[in-house]
Amino acid sequence: MTTLSVRPTPLDPAAIRTTVEQLLHGFLDEQERATPDLPELKLFTGQLRDMIAAGGKRIRPVLCVTGWHTITDQDPPPAVWRVAASLELFHAFALIHDDIMDNSDTRRGRPTAHRALATHHTGRPDADRLGVNAAILLGDLALGWSYELLHTPDITPRQLALVWPLLNALRTETLAGQYLDLTATGHLTADPDTPWRVIRYKTTKYTIERPLHLGATLAGASAGQLDALTAYALPLGEAFQLRDDLLGVWGDPAQTGKSALDDLREGKHTVLAATALARATVVEQCTLRRLYGHPQLAAADAEQVRTVLTGTGARAATEQMITDKRDQALGAVDTTHLLPAGLALLRHFARAATTRTT
Repeated sequence: MTTLSVRPTPLDPAAIRTTVEQLLHGFLDEQERATPDLPELKLFTGQLRDMIAAGGKRIRPVLCVTGWHTITDQDPPPAVWRVAASLELFHAFALIHDDIMDNSDTRRGRPTAHRALATHHTGRPDADRLGVNAAILLGDLALGWSYELLHTPDITPRQLALVWPLLNALRTETLAGQYLDLTATGHLTADPDTPWRVIRYKTTKYTIERPLHLGATLAGASAGQLDALTAYALPLGEAFQLRDDLLGVWGDPAQTGKSALDDLREGKHTVLAATALARATVVEQCTLRRLYGHPQLAAADAEQVRTVLTGTGARAATEQMITDKRDQALGAVDTTHLLPAGLALLRHFARAATTRTT
């Protein structure tokens, strides 16, 4: 694998995203050149390129680079960029498989991978099944490539020794969180403990804490600095997911890129839904139990569910939790020994992540 030449990138999320995307496209080019006798591979690399082109916030790569900048004012070396890109490929794997499990039709305003791959077999009676199976293979490939990105002269043995334990922990936590989500979906209760655990492992550690730790660890962070980043990451990750839950019910599909009915039809066991059930009257409880999680939920029925979620105060309570947890995250880094440039990005991200509409 060729080494990576990275020019100094401004400490700006858009510039970080651009650099990571260029690295990913270069990596996919390498895979295609390495297998000229395997034209089928371009079906998979093409789908991954489409996913990159569809946009996305690149939260994990941005936070990885931000973690580096909280510890040192030096430009990130190629190893940091490789790890950042690896996180994005791992995220692609997670999204592909998550969409299969959730039977989702759209992602970022485009057909999900299994739906897109099914179109390559139009006319066959098993086209949908082929699309799902091909997407499973695509997700497996993205997972494997997320690790292959790190097998390069750009990363020293010492740097690999630092990042492997964190990447392995991230993988284990994410898969456990996904399992918790699968088992909780469709079994709504007023007990919030399960949805909070899902958030901790499927979102908080995977999206915020581990990426920050990866960049900071490569920069030589102390235990105290890593603790400060954790104190920021855990409440912010919870706030991030709570906002996602609200967008899953009230978001504009034109902005979120997904249907506002999916979460309601799946019966996602969220903090929002658990709070509503705990506060609901008997009539409202009956409405939730009858409609929440109905796979053929109609738009009019969805409005009934939204009315209960709002009328019980669960929506307002969730908004307040978001504010409180964002403030907790910001407070955690107010008096730390993290560098100003990285801190500025952390503060910007906390506000953007909790007020977003996409």
